[in-house]
Amino acid sequence: MRRLRRWYGEGPFQLLVLLASFALAGYAGVRLLDGDWPLIAVWFVGAALVHDLLFVPAYALVDRALRTAAGRLDRRGWINFVRVPALLSGLLLLVWFPLVTGQVEGYESSTALPAGVFLTRWLLVTAVLFAGAALCRMVQVRRARRSARKERPSVSH
Repeated sequence: MRRLRRWYGEGPFQLLVLLASFALAGYAGVRLLDGDWPLIAVWFVGAALVHDLLFVPAYALVDRALRTAAGRLDRRGWINFVRVPALLSGLLLLVWFPLVTGQVEGYESSTALPAGVFLTRWLLVTAVLFAGAALCRMVQVRRARRSARKERPSVSH
């Protein structure tokens, strides 16, 4: 056991879970590439290139602008309270983009669910995410002020 821990760095359970996850990913990959594997491979490579060449620079520019604005306002503490809801909202938009923008034809006939509600629901989820982040920031500021008051020594004559 000690030899495994010294060689691997973790216990046998963690190694077993890691090997099981690799086996599951390998099985899923084999099943996925069983059909039209050249097109799937092109799609993966294209998605990686689009992400690395277009999206990462866009993320970096938006983040730099956000940090610059925070630095000018001398309020760096709120950056993550904008980043997290924006990231989650953007991820939801990316996943549900065709439905949010109404570009899916025949959605109602094939699923019996209304297709026109996705934009409203995405906007509502985005508003709730930003409101929750603002509430968390308010709680953080309030706690910081309380702890600052407690640390201040009392004035006695």
